[in-house]
Amino acid sequence: MDTPNLDRLVREGITFSNCFVPAASCAPCRASLFTGLYPHTNGVLKNGDTWSHSWVENLQAAGYHAVNIGKMHTFPYETPLGFKQRYVVENKDRFLEGRYYFDEWDTALWARRLKKPGRLQYRDMPDYRERLGAFEWELPEEMHSDMFVGDMACHWLETYPKTEPLFLQIGFPGPHPPYDPPSRYAEPYLKKDLPLAEVTQAELDGQPPAYRAMIQHNTEFDHDAVVHQHNPTPEQRHRQRAYYLANVTMIDEKIGQILQALEE
Repeated sequence: MDTPNLDRLVREGITFSNCFVPAASCAPCRASLFTGLYPHTNGVLKNGDTWSHSWVENLQAAGYHAVNIGKMHTFPYETPLGFKQRYVVENKDRFLEGRYYFDEWDTALWARRLKKPGRLQYRDMPDYRERLGAFEWELPEEMHSDMFVGDMACHWLETYPKTEPLFLQIGFPGPHPPYDPPSRYAEPYLKKDLPLAEVTQAELDGQPPAYRAMIQHNTEFDHDAVVHQHNPTPEQRHRQRAYYLANVTMIDEKIGQILQALEE
């Protein structure tokens, strides 16, 4: 991947080279990060469970002005948790709890009379099932959720009156399906020979019974606008990987701008 700014964070900051997942589900894992507690202690056992506290409250008590810009995946979405201000931008393609919750990004798109892409629109594409969740972002670049969050973070740093310590949590919604970078980020990766690990029968045999039954009948399932297939072609997998990596490079570019804003 082309990630010079993330590489810089590795060189100049702290890198956690071992990661232990406290819960194999989105919100419980994030709640553990922001409480320091396991799900069975903080009470967030699944997506949609209520968050009550976080260690950000300790920072607020110590005199920090705590701000969240972007994704936290709390529920309710605007739970304070010690933040004085929250500019919430949630999953790119919300479908379960809070499907009709309108965040800062929704509002910005609406103000421009733009329709947010999502699985309901993607499903109308004739090659939807073959794309494996890889789509082109066709709206103005600055309206992509990751661009929007990165630009908002830079704006905050450039305009915040420096009167007290600042804790700024920036949550990029990506890289998260659908994989939807503007074409200029995807094109270099589409030309690369990307390593793709083979899916072995042993791995498939180790999956839960319901999944094994599904692949036995060569059926497909759809999650977050990604159609998972039993035997996708190498071309399909290469394109999916290219678009994922392009999403990461796009975020890396925004991280570079945020670091520049911090320095200034």
